[in-house]
Amino acid sequence: MDIEQFRAYALSKPGTSENFPFDEVTLCLRVAGKIFALTGLDNEVFKVNLKCDPEYALELREQYAEVQPGYHMNKKHWNTVDFSGSLDDKTLRHLVDHSYEQVVKTLKKAERALLNL
Repeated sequence: MDIEQFRAYALSKPGTSENFPFDEVTLCLRVAGKIFALTGLDNEVFKVNLKCDPEYALELREQYAEVQPGYHMNKKHWNTVDFSGSLDDKTLRHLVDHSYEQVVKTLKKAERALLNL
């Protein structure tokens, strides 16, 4: 999955928006204003920081070399995933979905209702 496919997939999720709050090269994807994915557009290797359940994060790190503790993030709740590695698109979409869901479940009931989930 390349960066454009990732971006399109993430933006297809209900209530998702994108912005560059830190600088002109760090793309943030948000649901209801909360970040669920970040990536640097100027990195040599396409990697994405994704939110993750802490126990599942540890499992993923043990199972896949492409999944590492979140770079510049809370390592308990974030993974950095190498999208240019050997993980297939189905697995990458699952990880994006999981990150999105991790944020959605923290939203207030009224905010979730606006997403029609």
